Amino acid sequence: MKEVSPKEAYEVMQNDPDYIYLDVRSTMEFADGHPTGAVNVPIMNFTPGSGMTPNPDFVQTIEEKFPKEAKLVIGCKSGARSAQACQIMEKMGYTHVTNMRGGFVGAADSSGQVIEPGWSMLNLPVEK
Repeated sequence: MKEVSPKEAYEVMQNDPDYIYLDVRSTMEFADGHPTGAVNVPIMNFTPGSGMTPNPDFVQTIEEKFPKEAKLVIGCKSGARSAQACQIMEKMGYTHVTNMRGGFVGAADSSGQVIEPGWSMLNLPVEK
């Protein structure tokens, strides 16, 4: 799986307007802020009382929204859900999926130390 940092993702999308940022966070997370122009297809849904549960419509929605040859940078909160989405999409036959390490918020180690700054930490373009 191809991976890039948030800064590299921004540069890729600036240099090639065919790239689309696919945000796989929940709709609530997406509404709180996301990269400018991002498309939201949650891989997990937030269900009150149950927490995060898999989105049963993820595969179907991806197939409806994007052709197999679409150029996609995929992000989430810290990089884990987007890596999972990349794996699923590669199995579906998508050939140009790139995981954005660090996600929107940033990735931290077990002690809370940031190991990969996220999109929002780098002051890259954000909208709500």
